[in-house]
Order: sequence, then C-alpha cells, then structure tokens
Amino acid sequence: MIIGVFSDSHDNIEKIKKAVSFFNDRKVNLVIHAGDFVAPFAIAPMEELNCQLVCVFGNNDGERIGLYNRIKDIGEVHNNLADIGIDGRRICAVHYPELAEPIALSGLYDLVIYGHTHKIDIRTIRTKTNQSETVLLNPGEIGGWVTGRSTLATVDLNSMSVEIFDL
Repeated sequence: MIIGVFSDSHDNIEKIKKAVSFFNDRKVNLVIHAGDFVAPFAIAPMEELNCQLVCVFGNNDGERIGLYNRIKDIGEVHNNLADIGIDGRRICAVHYPELAEPIALSGLYDLVIYGHTHKIDIRTIRTKTNQSETVLLNPGEIGGWVTGRSTLATVDLNSMSVEIFDL
C-alpha cells in the first residue's frame, strides 16, 4: 500500500492542485497533510483527491473552524496529532518537529510524519527499547515559498521506503 504525504502548502493553490494530480495519478490509498494550509480556500483542490485525507493543523492555520468545515466532508483534521492505523501499520502525523522526534523514539509508531521546518528529513530512528525502528519523515514544503522547492513524498507501507518528488 502506498500513501502520499505533503505539508506546508501555505495557500499555494497551483502546487496543491499539482500535488492532488500527482497523488491521484499514482493511485495512493491515503494522503496525509502535516499542517499549514493557512486559509480555508486552500482546501478546495483537495476535494479532488481519490482517497482518504488525514490532516493536522499547523502554526499558520489561524482560521481553524473554517478549515475544519472545509475538510470534514473530504477527510479528517486533528488539532495536534493524528493517530492512524492502516494496512497493519501505525502512523502518527504532527506539525512540529519537537513533538515528532520523541514520538518516533517511543516505538509506538512505524512512521512519524511532521512539517513546520519546510526541510526534507528522512531518518530511521532506533526506538528507546531498541526493539524496533521508526521512520521519521518531513516531506519538505509543497508551497515552495521558503526553500524554492515544492516537494512531497510517497511511502510504501510494505517496505517502509520513502520517495521524495519535486513538483
């Protein structure tokens, strides 16, 4: 099973549309957005996704009621943490890196996703018990405003392999 991951879209409608097309073309089974949509109008292109959408709010998501009302009909949105079980895997999505690393170390999840920094980060974290490993992933920013790159990721839940794509 393949999932799509993106974050920090910051109202860049054209890049959001490209991300949705990318995910639909690859027939991903789930899309996770790790926060910072910014305005409710930025959700409209996501209505075209052909799969489930799970999101968390970020620090720039000020109009949370408006965002919630746009997202609730096409997926789910969580304040700080999304706890997702799919295809025998446990996935956690948060916006902030200071939450992501300790959660990855806990060993409760196979995959921990975060955003906020706008920088790509793919690491395999040995858990505190040394009994398992967790993949820690920041897909970078889809908005492209900070780094000049618009990136997203796919994760193969069978192999736990991550691929980063530039749009």
